[in-house]
This record gives sequence, structure tokens and C-alpha cells, in this order.
Amino acid sequence: MTVDVRTTRDYESRTGKTVPVQAKPKQTKSQEISNMLLHEELSRARIRDLITEHEAQRPWRQARAARRWSRLADWAKSRAERHAPPD
Repeated sequence: MTVDVRTTRDYESRTGKTVPVQAKPKQTKSQEISNMLLHEELSRARIRDLITEHEAQRPWRQARAARRWSRLADWAKSRAERHAPPD
């Protein structure tokens, strides 16, 4: 037994009947929206992680800034005393 591969054109040309073409099902945008929402959620999670890391370093940064400003204030005070006009 042999099987002939027939396309729609072959069938229509031999039988004279036209085969109604089925429309493609409409692609729902829910797939695209869910993918987009997934990317947004991942980026929000990354931002939250960065914020928590930054908050954890805040006391260290504040202490460092306090030391830096203290040194700068001491330097400015000594410079002002050196360049003060004589009494």
C-alpha cells in the first residue's frame, strides 16, 4: 500500500472542491503581558535588593562622612587661625 502526500492544492485541483481556510487563532496578548510583568517584577526585585544592601551600609557611610567632615572642620579651623589678622 502506498500513500500519496497531497496538499490542499492537489485536493482542490482533483476534486474541484475548495477547502475552507481556517483562520489562525488570534494570539492573545496575555502571554506578552505576563512576560512583560515578569520582567518588571524581576527588575523591581533587583531594585529592592540594591536598596536593602544600601540601607545595610548606611551606618558605616554616615560614620565615615562624620569623620571626613570632622577632619575638614579641623583643617579649616587651623587654617583660619594661621591666616587670622594679628591683634
